[in-house]
Amino acid sequence: MKIVSYKWESSHRGGLLIKDRVYDIQKGASVIGAELPATVLELLNLEEQGMEILKTMDQRIKRGLGVVPVKDPELCAPVPNPPSCRDAYAFRQHVATARRNRGVPMIPEFDEYPIFYFTNHNAIYGEGDVEVEADHMHKLDFELEVAVVISKRGKNISSQDADSYIAGFTIMNDLSARLLQMEEMKLNLGPAKGKDFATTIGPWLVTPDELAAHKVETDFGLSYDLVMKAFHNDRQISLGNMKDMTWTFAEIIERVSYGTEIFPGDVIGSGTVGSGCYLELNGTAALEAKERGDEFTPTWLQAGDRLELTIDGLGSLSNRMVHSGSQHSILSKKKSAPE
Repeated sequence: MKIVSYKWESSHRGGLLIKDRVYDIQKGASVIGAELPATVLELLNLEEQGMEILKTMDQRIKRGLGVVPVKDPELCAPVPNPPSCRDAYAFRQHVATARRNRGVPMIPEFDEYPIFYFTNHNAIYGEGDVEVEADHMHKLDFELEVAVVISKRGKNISSQDADSYIAGFTIMNDLSARLLQMEEMKLNLGPAKGKDFATTIGPWLVTPDELAAHKVETDFGLSYDLVMKAFHNDRQISLGNMKDMTWTFAEIIERVSYGTEIFPGDVIGSGTVGSGCYLELNGTAALEAKERGDEFTPTWLQAGDRLELTIDGLGSLSNRMVHSGSQHSILSKKKSAPE
């Protein structure tokens, strides 16, 4: 199934995408004599019961049940208000290349356990324009990722069981203001202001059964053979594959849930795929230019630029960067060093 959220007046409602048409989950369930809530998060909080009703609704509509589709729906993030959002660090190629470009060795701890950080779950957006501030435009970057949404509550989950906690997969763009990020992380805390302004996910949530043909078995959970690409103003700049994750989502969920509960609707990103951001791409291009004796000018996202991420089976997520128009700056608030 493909689960969506669409804008409705000043709020949003949950929908089911079938053959390019969106069917409201609450209204569709009532037609089959069942009850579902209005939003995707409320649906996920019903855990297995809600998903079973949704599956029945999906099958009945595909067999010709007379449910009227939503007229001209405007999609938003599949889970617009997740309880939390974490981002992991799962692709070794990205980590190793970025460290090589900075002239530092690969950190051995990467291969010992998966790590993650919390980002701002109140700054989750879907397709369309993303408004950013003046400071964000200094080295504004994208990150090509896949994310999972959690389907049920759990704690201390083993990697052998963790795949059953995944409601579905979606594309994720972890937008990054690199100047802010680089400055604050010199203090060994973060990322914070370099990351907390916007993360986009979408265009829909794809349930695991839809990806069965792409499944890759590992010793520690499932992976999927899904090609990942990024396009900047229609020019392809990145190419990767989800199957190259060093750490599976099952292993990441095991780590995430240790000693704490996870909840339906929680979003967990994979981290950047190899070649999936300008921080890495610029570093590689700069080294190559230096070897040739050439000058190099890095590329970053600019106001008005469009960034499109595509992942096989998950669709395409497109966003345009828009300057807020405000010149308010926190970079300008830095205090001088003490004398």
